[in-house]
Amino acid sequence: MKLLLSKPKGIKVLLIITMYGCFQGTSSVIAQTQDSIPGVTLGLLYESEFYPALAVHSFSGGTEASGLAREIETIIANDLRYSDRFEVMDSIPRGLVGDGIDYELWDQLGAVWLLSGSVQRQTDASGGFILNLELHDIVYGAIHEQGRFLLPSAEDADFRMAVHVASDQLIQWIYGELGMATSRIAFSRRSEDGNQELYTIDSDGENFRQITSYGDLTMSPTWSPNGEKIAYTSRKGTGLPRIYELDMATREERVLPSERNGDYITPVYNPNGREIAFSVTGGNRSGIFRYNWLRNCCLVHVSGGRWDDLSPTYSPDGKFMAFNSNRLGTPYPQIFVMPAIGGEADLVSPYIHGREGYYTSPDWAPSGDYLAFHGRVSRRGRYQILVAQISESGQRLRQLTREGNNEDPSWAPDARHLVFVGTRDWGTGLMVVDTASGKIRMLLRGFDVRVPEWSPSLRESLGVGSLPARQ
Repeated sequence: MKLLLSKPKGIKVLLIITMYGCFQGTSSVIAQTQDSIPGVTLGLLYESEFYPALAVHSFSGGTEASGLAREIETIIANDLRYSDRFEVMDSIPRGLVGDGIDYELWDQLGAVWLLSGSVQRQTDASGGFILNLELHDIVYGAIHEQGRFLLPSAEDADFRMAVHVASDQLIQWIYGELGMATSRIAFSRRSEDGNQELYTIDSDGENFRQITSYGDLTMSPTWSPNGEKIAYTSRKGTGLPRIYELDMATREERVLPSERNGDYITPVYNPNGREIAFSVTGGNRSGIFRYNWLRNCCLVHVSGGRWDDLSPTYSPDGKFMAFNSNRLGTPYPQIFVMPAIGGEADLVSPYIHGREGYYTSPDWAPSGDYLAFHGRVSRRGRYQILVAQISESGQRLRQLTREGNNEDPSWAPDARHLVFVGTRDWGTGLMVVDTASGKIRMLLRGFDVRVPEWSPSLRESLGVGSLPARQ
């Protein structure tokens, strides 16, 4: 297998990071800097590009849903802003709010898109609502798309997620691509007593929830492909690291059989949903193994030996696996890619003998063409988030962070954003970076968090979505 023909010596790669601005007509190149990673030439080229202005017209809700309409409008406006695809105009002067859409006026104000909406109560006894949205193309002076979305009552635990469905649909209408609003991030949090429990938080920073209470070390969560289950490592009960799976709806839990001695860590689901891969350290044979959840059978050795192969991650098609390993004979891990069934591994991270660096925690993008990981250039220093392009034609490497310490990246379902653990002067928290522009936003601040994992879209698993259009 020769997916990547990278070699330990002599790699020369040009890095270009494009920074997109938020204003029309801004000029192209602003600054260019240089950095040095062994074996890789990194150049940061900052450019500005037009963000289309999207105006959010005040949503209407009549006498019984006016407050709810404003809340929904705010949720959607924030989702669109966090998508890093628009200049969102949601502070609309009163004189522009009224019946009908004056396309010429909005065009003069610089809007490219205009979103209008209304909320009405369902006619049944469910207590839910219907959200009606219209996306207007200001340039063409016409309605581009319209849709109706079923919302549960405002007290329902999935109310905000149902609104996020509408936000992701807007991204689909305009760009034909997946959004990330209907997703959550799982992570472990270390408490003052030294224990770690699992938590989740929505993509917009809301609904911070604890999902385990074991009073022990629980870490490395990973989502099933349909978002209905989470697998993780915990020392609960036996005090030995073992892999568990939790059904998020039923709260039922099962444990993966420990057929070999050693610590079972860093689980990841195969995209087929039937198998799980993980690392076993110590014992009589270390390395990466896989196990079939569906048949509850068959621990299969994939790779390993005298070295440590850790943190496996599958390509979206399930054909390849990336992982970090110290198999080059130094204590400093590097990132490799191999066939998912095992075999020859190709080096992905930059490497020159004697100037090894340290690279670990890979995560494969849902689009299949990028691999994120964190690393440091020298043997000492702070970690930064890196993205390697995976292709037959060669390798391109991008450095996404430069400030503070940054670890454990995980891709959003839109294959554009990454969540990671960031440490700054004020402490540690979860941060999100837009890989297209380099823009970073704070998601969760002031908590000792570890190893975040972004879920797939939860739209199907939550059973919320759009309604048929009016005839």
